[in-house]
Amino acid sequence: MSAAAKKAICFYFQVHQPFRLKRYRFFDLGHDHYYYDDYLNESILRKVADKCYLPANEIMLNLIRKNKGKFKITYSLSGIVLNQFRLYAPEVLESFKQLANTGMVEFLAETDAHSLSSLKSRTQFEEQVNLHREMMKTYLGVETTSFRNTELIYSDQIGSWVADMGFKAMLTEGAKHILGWKSPNFLYCNVINPRLKVLLRNFVLSDDIAFRFSNRQWSAWPLTADKYASWLAKLANKSELLNIFIDYETFGEHNWKETGIFEFLEHLPDAILKKTPYKFITPSEVAESLQPVSAISVPSPISWADEERDLTAWQGNELQVAALDKLYSLTDKVRKCGDDHIKKDWEYLQSSDHFYYMATKFFSDGAVHAYFNPYETPYDAFMNYMNVLSDFEIRLNRSCPDSNEQMKIANLEGIIKEKEKIIEQQASEIQRLAKSSVKTKDPEPPSSSGKPSTTLQELAHKLIEESTRKQKEKRKTSQTEKPKENQIKKTTPKKSTVKKKTVRKKAGN
Repeated sequence: MSAAAKKAICFYFQVHQPFRLKRYRFFDLGHDHYYYDDYLNESILRKVADKCYLPANEIMLNLIRKNKGKFKITYSLSGIVLNQFRLYAPEVLESFKQLANTGMVEFLAETDAHSLSSLKSRTQFEEQVNLHREMMKTYLGVETTSFRNTELIYSDQIGSWVADMGFKAMLTEGAKHILGWKSPNFLYCNVINPRLKVLLRNFVLSDDIAFRFSNRQWSAWPLTADKYASWLAKLANKSELLNIFIDYETFGEHNWKETGIFEFLEHLPDAILKKTPYKFITPSEVAESLQPVSAISVPSPISWADEERDLTAWQGNELQVAALDKLYSLTDKVRKCGDDHIKKDWEYLQSSDHFYYMATKFFSDGAVHAYFNPYETPYDAFMNYMNVLSDFEIRLNRSCPDSNEQMKIANLEGIIKEKEKIIEQQASEIQRLAKSSVKTKDPEPPSSSGKPSTTLQELAHKLIEESTRKQKEKRKTSQTEKPKENQIKKTTPKKSTVKKKTVRKKAGN
C-alpha cells in the first residue's frame, strides 16, 4: 500500500449461537444423557437466520458485486454455529459459501467451541483452534491466516501462542486501560512475538452501530450512513487504521429492520468510499501492507465485554469460577477418552455462553447479559449447568476409569445393567405365562390407577406356590400307599382332591 493510500478501514462481524441446555434436574443424573434444548436452539437460530443472517448476507453479496473489489469484509463463525447451520438452516451456510467465493471476504480462525480454553489449557486451546481450521476448510473451503479469540480475549501470552501457530494477525479490544495515551487507530504487534500483528477495536465507532443505533435518547440519533462517514473523515489526519468490530446480529436482531439498520448498511460503503480516504481491507491484508507503530503490552487478559473490558463477564463470581474449574479439571481424562459422544458434549459444554448466563452483573450491562438467556437467574444457570456437568462426569468415569475404585464402580454398574436386562426379560416371560393361564376366566378390570390389578410379583408368587404344593402332594401320595400293594391307588384321598382343586383355582386367578 502506497504512502498516499495508507488509510484503511476493517469491518469484522462475529457470528455465533450456542447449544443451549435444557432444564436438567438432579434426579436426571445417571439416567438422561442428552442435555440440549433442541426446540429452543432451533427456534432461536431460525429466528435470527430469517431476521439477520439471510437478509444481511444478501445485502453484503450485492454490495460486493456493486463495488467491484472495493468493498471487503471479515467474518468469524464459531464451530458451534456451523453445526447449527447444518442442522437447522443449511441455506445460511450456503449463503456464506457464496460470500467466500467472491474473494472479497476473509474468514477468521477461532476456538471451535467458542470456549475459554485459552485461559485454562494451552493444549486444549490449540486443539480447538486446529479443529476449527479444519471445519472452515470443510464447510467453506477457506484457509484461515488471521485469528480472533472467543470474545476478543487477548493477552501477551495468548498472542504468543497464536503466533506460534502460524497466524499473521489477531483481533482484540482497544481497551482504554491498556492503551493509555495511545490510539486504537493504528496497527500494533505482540510484545513477546512481534511477528503477530494486533488489530485494536475502536469501541466508540463500533458501539455507535452495535448499541446506540436505535437508541432514540442518543444525542446523535438518527444515525445515517453520511453522518457516520463524516465522523470517519474527521479522524483521517490522526489515524491509519479504523477497526469496526461488531456482532453480526446487530443487523436485524439487536436492531430490528424497522429501525432502518439495513438501509444504513446498504448506503454505508458508498458513503465511506466517496467521502473519506479510507479503503476497505481485511486483517490478513493489514498484516501484509501496514507496519505496526509499536508493541502493545497486555499482561492480563482483556476482552470486548461490558464496561470493564475484562474477564468478569465469565469468571467474575464464585459460581462461574467453580463451574469453570470443575469443567477444565476433566481435560486430561477427556483427552484419553475415545467416546465420540462424550467428546462432542465436552465441546458444547465449553461454550462461554454457559458461564455468561451465570454473571451477577445487573447494572450497566444487565440487559446485555439477559439477551437470549434461557434462565431466570444466574443461580438457575449455575445449578442447571452443574447438574449436566455432574452427569457428564459420571459418563466419563464409566467410559474412562482412571482408578481401581472407578473401575470397580464401572464394572458394578455394568453388572447392574445386565441384571436389569435379565429382570426385564423374566418379567416379560412371567407376564406371558400369566396371560396364557387365564384363558378360561375373564381378566379383572384395570384398577383406577391404570395399573394391572395383579402385579408381576404376585403372579410369580402364585406360580411358585403352585409348584410347591404339587411337590407336597406327591410326597403325601407316596406315604399313603400300602406296602403289599403292587399298584398305585387309582383314587386319592378326598382331602387331597379338595386341595388340588383349590390350587388349580388359585393358579387360574
